[in-house]
Amino acid sequence: MSRVSFGVLSFLVGVFTLAVNSWSAEKVVDLTAADGTKLKATYFAAAKPGPGVLLLHQCNRQRKIWDGLAQQLAAAGINVLTLDYRGYGDSGGDQFDKLPPQQAAQTQAEKWPGDIDTAFQYLVSQPGVTRDVIGVGGASCGVNNSIQTARRHTEVKSLVLLSGNTDLKGRQFLRESTKLPVFFAVADDDEYPTSIVAIEWLYSLDADPDKKFVHVATGGHGADMFKVHPDMPGEIVNWYVITLIKTPGRAPGAREKVAVPKEVHVLNQIDEPGGAAKVAKNLEEARQHDSKAKLFPEDIVNFMGYEHLQAQDNKGAIEILKLNAEAYPNSPNVYDSLADAYFADGQRDLARENAKKALQLLPSDTTDPEDRRTGIKESAEQKLKQLGEAPQNQ
Repeated sequence: MSRVSFGVLSFLVGVFTLAVNSWSAEKVVDLTAADGTKLKATYFAAAKPGPGVLLLHQCNRQRKIWDGLAQQLAAAGINVLTLDYRGYGDSGGDQFDKLPPQQAAQTQAEKWPGDIDTAFQYLVSQPGVTRDVIGVGGASCGVNNSIQTARRHTEVKSLVLLSGNTDLKGRQFLRESTKLPVFFAVADDDEYPTSIVAIEWLYSLDADPDKKFVHVATGGHGADMFKVHPDMPGEIVNWYVITLIKTPGRAPGAREKVAVPKEVHVLNQIDEPGGAAKVAKNLEEARQHDSKAKLFPEDIVNFMGYEHLQAQDNKGAIEILKLNAEAYPNSPNVYDSLADAYFADGQRDLARENAKKALQLLPSDTTDPEDRRTGIKESAEQKLKQLGEAPQNQ
């Protein structure tokens, strides 16, 4: 090749690159939450009018983990906004991982929904965004945030959920959403093992037959899977192209049935009114054949119990947490949680009994990490103090 032709080729490549960047270039966006907190987001504009996607990061990362996927979506004609939650990345607010657990949970419940709605409104207000055809995607804690966003906004026509769970209202929403296609994905080596069962559970109860489940052996947690599976972002792009551009709100080619573990069906049963009592009988029968039978994961059922406490269903919480204690009799955490439920229900003697049981089991607990054992100890001792009894030194 001559120097001249090579120079011309280089010039043309440069022009092409500039052209691509001119329509796919991202811009950092400053948003203001309802309480005045400054939030940072990044907007990726498509070259022509089209739908929008809001991407919500996992709680051990920040918005930039979505950059590669967002660029591919913009190139495919989909406008994208990524957001740093308050306390993360470039957004304002107290650093989230430094907050005490109770304050962190309060921030998630009371602040994040409004922050996310602020980002949602920015996305749908952008020129060229088809405001009634929106997708939302989330990883880990972003799974619940995505589902809750869909609950609040009927404009959401498609979801992508990676390695996460949702709450009681979120699960009910999926059970009732017959026209909301969902893409699920999880890896077997997820650093948070309950994420695997959780995403299988959500897949099983999702009412829309237009759903897809990608289950890989390796890849880690949430969007970290993209590093090990560089084809996964392309699958997600294709999902959004189908469900937002080609057939909005539908994915007719994705109808499939993926087998899920038995414990997923048990979780569904516990989630039903009176289900904990039925599962307790099944557990008793299973223990006749296997004294160590458990049937379900401890952490998820513990989470379910607290959901009922938050909904002021103290009796329901007690039944679920009693079941968890029966399944995991050597776990100090299940007794501390059950003590919380009894305390909320005004059953002080049973609250005291279970708090003491949690403290008694702590010295022999080899399963929980040190920080969790410390948290259980402080929680149980605090309840005993409120109940007018000083805990014995453990």
